[in-house]
Amino acid sequence: MKLQGKVAIVTGSARGIGKAYALRLAEEGARIVIADVIDGTGVKEEIEKKGGEAITLHTDVSNEESVKAMAGAAIEQFGRIDILVNNAGLFTPLGKKPFYEISSAEWDRAFAVNVKGYSIAARLYIRK
Repeated sequence: MKLQGKVAIVTGSARGIGKAYALRLAEEGARIVIADVIDGTGVKEEIEKKGGEAITLHTDVSNEESVKAMAGAAIEQFGRIDILVNNAGLFTPLGKKPFYEISSAEWDRAFAVNVKGYSIAARLYIRK
């Protein structure tokens, strides 16, 4: 239980690699904030079933107000933030196609999540 008493935010943790991060951090004793645009209730229940603590928050990492609300809710619930796993990413919705077939709107959304989103969360984490 190396992380007992710590609070970890894992963006994009409702499925995939983010879910694996959240579950593993919880196994080490961290209280988890499941921050995702999709419902993370299943991950929360899995953590709680094993005796851990978690909350799930609808969070769009490309939106600064959404990330601020996430951080505020984490502090309100757990009193602190110790760990940020900036995992959220947009890949699957783009589908498999040559890069020159990806529309400008798709590029903009991917950039907003995969680059801008990391920056927003990291800046807010550092300022906490």
